[in-house]
Amino acid sequence: MSDSFRAELRQWLEANLPPSTRGSLPEQEIPWGGRHPEYPNPDTKLWLERMVARGFTAPTWAKQYGGAELSPEQDRILKEELQRLQARPALFSFGLWMLGPVLLEYGTDSQKAEFLPPIARGEIRWCQGYSEPGAGSDLASLSTFAEDCGDHWKVNGQKVWTSYADKADWIFCLVRTDKDAPKHKGISFLLIDMNSPGISTRPIKLISGNSPFCETFFDDVKVPKNQLVGKVNEGWEIAKKLLQYERQNVSAAAFGGDNSFPLHQVARLSEGHDQGPIVDPIKRVAVAKGEMREQALSYLVARANREMGAGRISALTSVVKVAAAEINQQRQELAVSLLGMDGLGWSGEQFDSRALKETRAWLRSKGNSIEGGTSEVNLNIIARHILRLPQEP
Repeated sequence: MSDSFRAELRQWLEANLPPSTRGSLPEQEIPWGGRHPEYPNPDTKLWLERMVARGFTAPTWAKQYGGAELSPEQDRILKEELQRLQARPALFSFGLWMLGPVLLEYGTDSQKAEFLPPIARGEIRWCQGYSEPGAGSDLASLSTFAEDCGDHWKVNGQKVWTSYADKADWIFCLVRTDKDAPKHKGISFLLIDMNSPGISTRPIKLISGNSPFCETFFDDVKVPKNQLVGKVNEGWEIAKKLLQYERQNVSAAAFGGDNSFPLHQVARLSEGHDQGPIVDPIKRVAVAKGEMREQALSYLVARANREMGAGRISALTSVVKVAAAEINQQRQELAVSLLGMDGLGWSGEQFDSRALKETRAWLRSKGNSIEGGTSEVNLNIIARHILRLPQEP
């Protein structure tokens, strides 16, 4: 069965994968989808349409929700074949990576029917409303409040570090619905249209020169009651489950996207050539160690993906998150070190554009150990739930 599926899949991919959608993905061509999608490369849109038609953007989801109903084994084969052809992702989507899986578990039938098919087709671009100025690592201290107004919720408050909030169509958002309950008990999970009156965003600029992050403000925002996921005041369980999906996917996708070029290419760039062996033996050893770490991480991610495919979401996602953050930061430090003085550039024709990109990626990597849950928080999760270490009195 697996061999026949792989053979049929290979034939389909060879016939349907546009040549220009293979290889590294330029940032300006990332297919985020949404209400007003942009496709600088027309083949990107074509590739998305073909993958959507097969249900391959959400391969394990039911067909009624836009998926292909693939088994975990078939999903693994699909990932392997896409990787073999260096196929670019057909769709980047927080809806696919984070919201969709929790809707499948906690959403009502009407919520699944309303939101999952558009997510699979790339018609809704989502952002995540979790962190607040006073609730980062201690997320349960959030204060954005949703007041019960009978036929709707009225939301007031502020979120921060909301990735792509200025470009998103909808936001999945944690809000407090009971100010008197213990902090973990009075939280609910809402879906909010970003076009709702009273929502505004403000971009946050990082030291790397640009940023996907925003501040998001809610001023008397009306949210229909049917956009509550799960039960009132029981949103913390949903929040924790979604964080596990986020940590898994931010490690596998976002950090990898910071790697502008393979390390061996950076080393060759530093020596002034694009082909052949790396001349400096010290650089050769450093690159070999760095690429071994990256390969080891890919095996860890593959293991976590298998567990997710089998419906097992565990604290292993925290291991992946910590490892990915550390390895990517090490990778970026090494890349800038390999470039020498060229790694100190910021702009100007005297610097190779590839070197400038590496420098900005190095600066951007400083946030890896904070975003998606700090390394300290994730190490505590590993200590409690994997190592079973006793808590401090």
